[in-house]
Amino acid sequence: MAEAQNIPAGSTTAGAIAVAAESTVATRMSAPPSFDVADFPVPHGREEEWRFTPLERLSGLHDGTAVATGDGVKVAVEAPEGVTVETVDRDDARLGRAGTPVDRIAAQAYTSFAQASVVTVAREAVLTEPIRITVRGEGGVAYTHQVVELGAFAEAVVVIDHTGDAVLAANVEYVLGDGAKLTVVSVQDWDDKAVHVGQQDALIGRDATFKSVIVTFGGDLVRLHPRVTYAATGGEAELFGLYFTDEGQHQEHRLLVDHNQPHNKSNVVYKGALQGEGAHAVWIGDVLIRVAAEGTDTYEMNRNLVLTDGARVDSVPNLEIETGEIVGAGHASATGRFDDEQLFYLMARGIPEQEARRLVVRGFFAELVQQIGVPDVEERLIAKIDEELEASVA
Repeated sequence: MAEAQNIPAGSTTAGAIAVAAESTVATRMSAPPSFDVADFPVPHGREEEWRFTPLERLSGLHDGTAVATGDGVKVAVEAPEGVTVETVDRDDARLGRAGTPVDRIAAQAYTSFAQASVVTVAREAVLTEPIRITVRGEGGVAYTHQVVELGAFAEAVVVIDHTGDAVLAANVEYVLGDGAKLTVVSVQDWDDKAVHVGQQDALIGRDATFKSVIVTFGGDLVRLHPRVTYAATGGEAELFGLYFTDEGQHQEHRLLVDHNQPHNKSNVVYKGALQGEGAHAVWIGDVLIRVAAEGTDTYEMNRNLVLTDGARVDSVPNLEIETGEIVGAGHASATGRFDDEQLFYLMARGIPEQEARRLVVRGFFAELVQQIGVPDVEERLIAKIDEELEASVA
């Protein structure tokens, strides 16, 4: 099966759409989604979905040799009044509703966790404080499963904070009832040797709004797979991402927005900065507009700022469009070096070089940091960006 042609960057209206000849999304998966590990062959690195990932650095998550240990991670949930937090067994009917594992590691995680955490926000509850989920690595191997469910017309902010050292395969589900509004901030601030592979599935109800902000700084290897599907019409998804890739780090974000229902919206904006020899960032953005998804309005963008020599970026946006009856669809991707003219402009006005570099990078990330909406998290991330820049000139 041949790959679909990419729609040119920029907005495309219904009158000018060329329908994709073949399936971009289907051809990049070596096996269909499944909860059974046996349905996925052990990857060898030549498959489309694994070709950018250094398999030898996955610590056995991909081939079944990574065995869970008691000192893998510790998960804690801090929730305001009106939120129910439960620890459930594998047979709980609420597990697996938002999505199905799409690769061997996600399936391994689903079949290997002992118990799952389910956080439920009641119908029409409007939280004034965020739900905070901390995932602290303790040096071992872990498989985890988390469900966050909002009842109809509920509103909540969830912060998931990953720190410490671990080898972790994790699945996270977000289930939004009709008219619900959920903002999720997932921070990957791991120690240098950590490995984190995760699939994050969101199922968006009628007229519901989902905003995801993924921030990745630490870890030896981080590979995240956010996915969105719609349960009905009128839903809106905003997927934002910020990553800062240092020397030797591999950070990979692979997104899919599946417009499977009519009259829904999506907007994707990911930005990354890279510095140091062997820094490698991968961004794969897939948007699928199915035949039934008339009235879709979607756009995706990826921007990368390369701060030093020796860093590498792979950025692949894809649109697959099966109907011409849409409002608009487009994508854009760009990678560039530090703007010397902008730096010179600031330095000519008496700003020291390091401070000028900091201001330029801060400005590059500003629109994404502002999407977080949690002041203490925003302040921490700005401080982290400054710390990364200081390390580059140390």
